[in-house]
Amino acid sequence: MNYRSDASQAEKDRVERVLGVGDALVVGRFKHRFDSRGWEWSAEVARMHGYAPGEVEPTTELLLSHKHPDDLDRMAAMIDSVEDGGPFSSRHRIIDVGGTVREVLVVSEPMSDEHGVVVGTQGYYIDLSQTAAQYRREALDETLPRVLDARVLIEQAKGALMLTYGISADQAFRVLRWRSQEANIKLRRVAELVIAELPAVGGDEIRLRSRLDHVLLNLRANRTALADT
Repeated sequence: MNYRSDASQAEKDRVERVLGVGDALVVGRFKHRFDSRGWEWSAEVARMHGYAPGEVEPTTELLLSHKHPDDLDRMAAMIDSVEDGGPFSSRHRIIDVGGTVREVLVVSEPMSDEHGVVVGTQGYYIDLSQTAAQYRREALDETLPRVLDARVLIEQAKGALMLTYGISADQAFRVLRWRSQEANIKLRRVAELVIAELPAVGGDEIRLRSRLDHVLLNLRANRTALADT
């Protein structure tokens, strides 16, 4: 089944402005249902793996066939864990059908039915293999002057994402900016919400990852609470 995003065109445009206009390989959505073990990919995730949208029906076996050999055992164990109800987020490498290696960050959380029963998982693939120079230039030219007073909070939030997902400072900033733009919430507010989770989880790495996954995936639901005072 080909996953059809319910995001509005305006939301898609905001994502493109952050991640590169016309670049469809940077971020995409997915869903996975436990009962059928079926996966749904957005067009962007299909392209990350080297397929045209709708060309293949994603399966667990197909996903694993694209994992880098050095990451395969870890990812197979993680998929088994999520189908048992465990958390599922990871930074790893995939190999597309043309042999290109891509570094990706998967951010996800449980998906529940109308009765609150967890029936699967859903979230985003973020392609981390793009050149970081354009994002550093964009940050210097556009973002940092507007959020100068928030630089400490943003640096702390970047550090939290770097620690949790094992990504670089540039990549962490890109993730924060992406969620800020897509949810239409100021970058400072996103950073505040990320930082607010840190004291609650202490040194528990699994809980920290789970809480930050939830924060990143549910910013629009918290827009009212995050509105400017």
